[in-house]
Amino acid sequence: MLTASTFLIYAVGGLIGLLAGFLMHRSDYCVAGMFRDTFLFRDSFRLRFLCIQLIVTMFFFEFFRMLGLLPLYPFPLLGFASAANIIGGFIFGIGMVMAGGCVVGTLYKMGAGSVISAVAFIGLIAGSALYAEFHPWWASFAKATIFFPSAKTLPELFGVNPALLFLPTASISALIFIKWHKENKIVRQSEVKGYIQPWKTAVALALFALVSYVLIGMPLGITIAYAKIAAMIESLLIPEHFSTVTFFQLTPLNITHPSTGALLQGGAGPQIDSLWAIQFPLIAGIVLGSTFSAMLLGEFSITYKVPRRQLIMGLVGGILLGISARMSPGCNVWHLMGGLPILALQSLLFLFGLIPGTWVGSKILAHIILKQSMQPTGNN
Repeated sequence: MLTASTFLIYAVGGLIGLLAGFLMHRSDYCVAGMFRDTFLFRDSFRLRFLCIQLIVTMFFFEFFRMLGLLPLYPFPLLGFASAANIIGGFIFGIGMVMAGGCVVGTLYKMGAGSVISAVAFIGLIAGSALYAEFHPWWASFAKATIFFPSAKTLPELFGVNPALLFLPTASISALIFIKWHKENKIVRQSEVKGYIQPWKTAVALALFALVSYVLIGMPLGITIAYAKIAAMIESLLIPEHFSTVTFFQLTPLNITHPSTGALLQGGAGPQIDSLWAIQFPLIAGIVLGSTFSAMLLGEFSITYKVPRRQLIMGLVGGILLGISARMSPGCNVWHLMGGLPILALQSLLFLFGLIPGTWVGSKILAHIILKQSMQPTGNN
């Protein structure tokens, strides 16, 4: 376990971020695109890789849990399932389609030079700050709508060993994956230089989640870091107001790691704490890894001539992502790549909201694109 060393936490997060950013750029591994293509173009090819990542992560987590190498199980910051998870997931789905990327897709695309993603990144920070203004009310709503006050995961709810639910899920999934492989449905024919098959990135991301969980104490997550950046800016620009915002004063992570005795403590405030050490290097690494990949391919470029409509859509999408990631609480990385593999109830409800949200986001996107394509160009 590395949680006893802050330096190693930074190093692990940074290295995972660099590798993830590089691979996601080479594979164009975008969760927003996976759902958007499914609803907008009736093409579920890319969504298969998310399924592969989920099941492989589930296998890794369960295997290491059975070995006794995951003492923090369920992992910290997971709460009880409530209506807040569904609503947050729904808004998140709309936001990530409008922004053209999720909280991670925004980072690797920004690293490759996307101005729209950079605008969405600003929106993520702004959305995190906006959420802080109504956090007390939303926290009360989430508490009042808890569905299962004694269980955080499906195995806990049913009172069974996680393996009893994992084994049939993994077995059925394995049969489906074998069928996809035989029908050549998981390999994309491409002559693009440096292209990495997305299924390889899916497996790598599952491995990164395991490394983070084993060595740090929790799987990958980044959205509290966005809130911390918002808190830093707000504390500098409007310190009087900042001091009255309850959300930035909270410390949701406060646990002693059972293997090392190290204190994991942190919140959304501007202080440099455990959450900053865990999440900020990951963010920086993803951006830099993508930049490195794009530069090696000679593809790095910043295009400033972007239609205003797309910039506005990216900003609004980013704001929705920032707000909903705190409403859920958590993003697609936290829930789909961390919570779902252990069948966390919060994550299951997040997914139930995310799916219709991405459908609505796809409809909005299609309407905007259609309206833009119908506008006259040039002089009449």
